[in-house]
Amino acid sequence: MSGRIIAIGDIHGCADEFEELLVRVSPTGDDRVVLVGDQINRGPDSLRVMDIARSIGATMLLGNHERRLMLAREGKRIKQLSEEDLDTFRKLRPEDWACMDSALLTLHLPEYDTVIVHGGFAPGVDWRTQGAQTVTRVQVVDSKGNALKRSEAPPGCRHWTTLWNAAPFVIYGHTPWREPHFTEWTVGIDTGCVYGGWLSAYILPDRRLVQVPARRCYFRPPMRWCISAW
Repeated sequence: MSGRIIAIGDIHGCADEFEELLVRVSPTGDDRVVLVGDQINRGPDSLRVMDIARSIGATMLLGNHERRLMLAREGKRIKQLSEEDLDTFRKLRPEDWACMDSALLTLHLPEYDTVIVHGGFAPGVDWRTQGAQTVTRVQVVDSKGNALKRSEAPPGCRHWTTLWNAAPFVIYGHTPWREPHFTEWTVGIDTGCVYGGWLSAYILPDRRLVQVPARRCYFRPPMRWCISAW
């Protein structure tokens, strides 16, 4: 591929910021825009985000928010849906469901020795073998190597990226940081736009960051939305 890879962090319905970021990065027909998941929910206009994504031919990855609604559509875990989940669930159109059905779990870019994923991977396990339950949800790893969300984590857990110490390089979202979070082998690009932070893009091959600020806080952030101390 001769163009750029433009990976964009969790949008969460922030359509205005998504449009502004696209103006900043100016994708061409040779570029590939990759959305790392959680395109929907919590923000003001999930449907417009989906419309924009389709209009530019973006590659969508499956996030935990999309997966949760897809499971509910199958009659699973419906009682676990929040009010914002239910609001989005009722509004989604057939074309939106079709996009989510075709979303990728991972995008491997062998020319850059890089993988893009929503949540991450359990260290010590071949990333190619890890399923949706892990790669859309993982944030931390406990002392036994179990991959967990931070809300499930007992004391002493470590963020999975602190244990990821070899190729491939991983670009991920899901864990909101106050600024793009780098380790030697990873970069986290969910910078909490829906919480009043930034919407971030990471561009290959030049490994450049482009960001736009949130226009306001759309959703009350979790108590520990920045977990950089872990």
